[in-house]
Amino acid sequence: MAAAPMHQTAACYADAAHFTTARIVFNTRIAERTHRIRIECPEIAAATLPGQFAMLRIPDRNDPLLARPLAVYETFLAEDDRQPAGAPADRRFVDFIYLVHGKFTTALQEIRAGSEMVVWGPLGNGFAATPATDHLVLVAGGIGQTALLALGRERLGGGRYGLQPRSVPAASRVTLCWGARSGAMFGAVEDFRAAGIDVHLATLDGSAGRRGTVIDLLDDLGAGLNDGQSTASTLVACCGPEGMMAAVARWTAERRIRCQVSLEAPMACGVGICFTCVARVRDLISGGWDYRRTCVEGPVFDAGTIVWDD
Repeated sequence: MAAAPMHQTAACYADAAHFTTARIVFNTRIAERTHRIRIECPEIAAATLPGQFAMLRIPDRNDPLLARPLAVYETFLAEDDRQPAGAPADRRFVDFIYLVHGKFTTALQEIRAGSEMVVWGPLGNGFAATPATDHLVLVAGGIGQTALLALGRERLGGGRYGLQPRSVPAASRVTLCWGARSGAMFGAVEDFRAAGIDVHLATLDGSAGRRGTVIDLLDDLGAGLNDGQSTASTLVACCGPEGMMAAVARWTAERRIRCQVSLEAPMACGVGICFTCVARVRDLISGGWDYRRTCVEGPVFDAGTIVWDD
């Protein structure tokens, strides 16, 4: 189907976002150059759907001046509880995981518990409640897993999300295929295992899991993805570097497996004003393509609609 008109999506997501100054509960290193930060922001915690993100800014700083987008990793009822609990409307805390690689994240890693952050969200469309699937395969590269944990929990019945908790068709099983440069880059793998997700790891240097990439992990799963059933029984949800997502999109297209991707585009505003995060998206009716803003038409798209760079 054709991509949704821009104004409809912007009104649905960006216009409903909350702008707040929120207290940091903790900001902890969990892997090489990787940190987990928990923030007390009840309005965002209650409203967030799997796959949505928020914009974060360090108060009273001009460098960096602009906020940065971070995917919502999970939401919580209590500041010391690592499992989502209670009704979504009762949730007060939001976790984000970030990789230290630029000016903002370099500064962010130094911010201590008790300090404040400027936050607005939730933003973006997130993953849809449909289609139904027997086997959900989460494919992550780098820290792409941050967009996928809540989705896996939701499909296994371990969490409900949104101000009016949505009902989603349950998956019989959820698998995570996660690739990184080395084993030192994997942080909080136990969160996925504790949720009942079958975890498969790959590293380029062979220091953890299989030596190779997520494509090698998908090849290893092979026909077992469907166990002899229709390919409609499998859904792939993917997030990570663009080259990896393009490879996963090709892999799934060749096997007629449904695939959704969460794009990691640079953003300046997060609400559709600046047009810095545009992606080329096909119109399946006309056969052409047009630019869509990742922050409001996305970040989640059908992988088959993206015009990937060669």
